[in-house]
Amino acid sequence: MRELILGGARSGKSRLAEQQALGSGLAVTYIATSQALDGEMTARIAHHQARRPNEWVLCEEPLELARVLRDNAAPDRCLLVDCLTLWLTNLLMLDDPQRLHHEREALLQALGELPGRIILVSNETGLGVVPLGELTRRYVDEAGWLHQAVAAACERVIFTVAGLPMILKGEAL
Repeated sequence: MRELILGGARSGKSRLAEQQALGSGLAVTYIATSQALDGEMTARIAHHQARRPNEWVLCEEPLELARVLRDNAAPDRCLLVDCLTLWLTNLLMLDDPQRLHHEREALLQALGELPGRIILVSNETGLGVVPLGELTRRYVDEAGWLHQAVAAACERVIFTVAGLPMILKGEAL
């Protein structure tokens, strides 16, 4: 089962993903894509860490998401990735413009082949005004294209607003 949980900032998407992982009854590996590059991000990471059960395995990987998914996926395991848009940002900030394309294609291929349960969390960024800067517009475009491709590869897609999940694709919760 592959599941994509989308939502805006502080929409409850990560909390829902954590509840889904906990309720799966499987051993959980939490794959964090963020990097503590400043104090604000360090505080966000600490907030997420405090919520997670101690028995969950943590794997931090800002770039090679497909490799980490392949290395950790198993029929009796739930992988929770938080989040795809931070991963996308990390790739966009690299000097290698081909790296994003390579990693994105590797992720999409891996999603179709992985055993176990996969829960992917991502920020929906395309609901507001068109950003002013070129990099910001590229980020919104790339996130939208990534979400469409990942949603097509998932059995369930959920959009979360104000802590309330709305099923866009697949079975109800």
